[in-house]
Amino acid sequence: MDENFQEEVLNRVKQIPRGKVTTYGEIAREITGSVRAARAVAQAVAKNPYPIVIPCHRVVRSNGDVGGYSLGVDKKIGLLKEEGVEIKGTKVVNFEEILFKKSQFQILQNPK
Repeated sequence: MDENFQEEVLNRVKQIPRGKVTTYGEIAREITGSVRAARAVAQAVAKNPYPIVIPCHRVVRSNGDVGGYSLGVDKKIGLLKEEGVEIKGTKVVNFEEILFKKSQFQILQNPK
C-alpha cells in the first residue's frame, strides 16, 4: 500500500466528528472517486499507528456493522457508545442519521 494513500485515509479519519461514523466506502469515494477502494481503505485504517488519537473506531461497514478494530470490537463499541453512538449488538442503530458523508470531508491542501 502506498504511504501517501494511508496518509490520505488517516487525514480523512481525523475529520470524523465525535458522535458520527463513516464507512470505508465513503472514505474511498472521497479519495479515489470510487467505492472500489474500500478494502484498501480498511487496510490503511487497520494500520493506524495511533488508534483513538486518530479515531478509526468511527469507521464502520456500509451496512452499519461496526466491523473490526485493532484494540478489539468490544473496545470499538465502548468508544462509540461513549461518544453517544447507539449500538445494538454490533450494529449502529441510527446509522443513516449519524453517517458522515463524502460531501462533508474537507480537502486538505497541506495535510501535515
